[in-house]
Amino acid sequence: MAEQEVYAEVMNLLEAEPASGPSGSIVPDLTSLNAQGPDIPALCEQLAVLVSTGKAKEVIGVQLTHEHVKSLSDKDVEKYTKRYETYVGSKTTESLIDSCIFLVTKVVGMAVNIKDIEAYQKEPRNDYIINKELSNLAGNIALKCGRFLAAANAALITTKHINFNSHLEIKDEEKLEEIPKQSSTTAE
Repeated sequence: MAEQEVYAEVMNLLEAEPASGPSGSIVPDLTSLNAQGPDIPALCEQLAVLVSTGKAKEVIGVQLTHEHVKSLSDKDVEKYTKRYETYVGSKTTESLIDSCIFLVTKVVGMAVNIKDIEAYQKEPRNDYIINKELSNLAGNIALKCGRFLAAANAALITTKHINFNSHLEIKDEEKLEEIPKQSSTTAE
């Protein structure tokens, strides 16, 4: 129930807030492209793409069709676009936080023996302070890097799937194999 209250509060804030988002953000700020006001046809096109994905209800909280998008008032187009931008920002932040936590816990796991790595990864995800700080960091990265964010996240995802332990075990085995060779040459 608390999640619905938070969602309702965010939606109310979005309706009251002016359009936002820098030009380098994930979802382009189409309102800044036109000095007289928002570029409503471009925003409608963005909403039409969202409707085409079939996720309009999940993303903006309203089930829209292409006909609905064509008949929306300018104010509604702006309102739904703000909701969409918020959703994309939230998902982007969530993805970056998950990738960072996974990578950090994996690196720590390489240096320290952790009993239950999954539980260790879950705990920072549920920690308010860590999430808040990582959320701020992700937001700043999104603002500064914009389009490069996809490449950075792809690199983080790839890193998630690398088995660093196998590389370390191979190097350890090689070192162990070298020890008898060194001791046999010193014995001669």
